[in-house]
Amino acid sequence: MKRFELIVGTAIVIAFSTLILSIYTHHQQVIQQEKVELQKSAKKKSLPKSTSKDSGLAGDEIQAATTKSKKGEMNPVNWKKSSEKKAYPDLDKYPKAFLKVSIAKQRVYVMNGEKVLYTMYASTGSHESPTPTGTYKIQAERGDFFYNPTSKEGAKYWVSFKDHGIYLFHTVPTDKNGKFLEDEAEQLGKEAQSHGCVRLAVPDAKWIYEKVPEGMKVEIH
Repeated sequence: MKRFELIVGTAIVIAFSTLILSIYTHHQQVIQQEKVELQKSAKKKSLPKSTSKDSGLAGDEIQAATTKSKKGEMNPVNWKKSSEKKAYPDLDKYPKAFLKVSIAKQRVYVMNGEKVLYTMYASTGSHESPTPTGTYKIQAERGDFFYNPTSKEGAKYWVSFKDHGIYLFHTVPTDKNGKFLEDEAEQLGKEAQSHGCVRLAVPDAKWIYEKVPEGMKVEIH
């Protein structure tokens, strides 16, 4: 009887040990498989997202093209088009951005500290009717069109920066029907000949009208 109990006991221990070993071996196999999958995943993530098949450019060319686009380039002066080839800045990312107007260079710069985020061609006031210099703020007044019967000129996408509707950023001039005066528009970025406002290309003026908030600082020199 004792021998039988011993045999049964030994069999139970062996069976239990075999079960434990089987579970342990399976667990190790699962862990090893997870490691392999993680390694595969890591290798996939390290591969470049774009290839020559995706974009038509080789890897080095992709990097060069990306670098070039980040720097930005000016478009040829054209009052119908944006001044730069790159996208306008996202002002939500630059809460301290401001506008800097250079009368000497006939440019408007969207600034963040000392960094130029975007450059726009401009035409400021003539010698007879100069654009005021100094530091101002974007005011509450803005609109999509105005016409001044005295000067017989109007403009689209205007935003006030001084004297509440007197000195403005706006497009190149239009007639009373909103048709752009091309002879005047062609002087954009070349001559200062407005009546004191800051003239801009149509897309640039529209961006300021739509995106630049009231209270943003304006420096003119």
